[in-house]
Amino acid sequence: MKTILSFIAVCFITLTVSAQEFKFETEVINYGKVALGSEGKRVFEFTNVGEAPLIIKDIKSTCGCTVPSKPEKPIMPGEKGKIEVSYDTKRPGGFSKAITIYSNAKQERKMLKIKGYIVKDAKAKTEKSSM
Repeated sequence: MKTILSFIAVCFITLTVSAQEFKFETEVINYGKVALGSEGKRVFEFTNVGEAPLIIKDIKSTCGCTVPSKPEKPIMPGEKGKIEVSYDTKRPGGFSKAITIYSNAKQERKMLKIKGYIVKDAKAKTEKSSM
């Protein structure tokens, strides 16, 4: 009897914990080659594929040059949400940055990535693309 009750309790806890889940259209955004000082905003889109409201508690980036913004309201089951990420394109050269999302989903921490290359001017862009 104790074994059966323990099993039922574990099943109930498992179902409760894994009720929220999100699926991203892409987990990596490649900016490609971008001109120095151009628009650095990109959007990660996702869907709550779970059975309960998805709450994004916090989003952290690996440095101050990458600024993410999170949805303020819970994302209901079946609804889509967006996470905007702005990268400072005033820093020439290659970049690869990670964004960590903290939520009430089955996987509490989810990592997304952005990458790309900032070119100084049109001549540099032409030279890089011919390599």
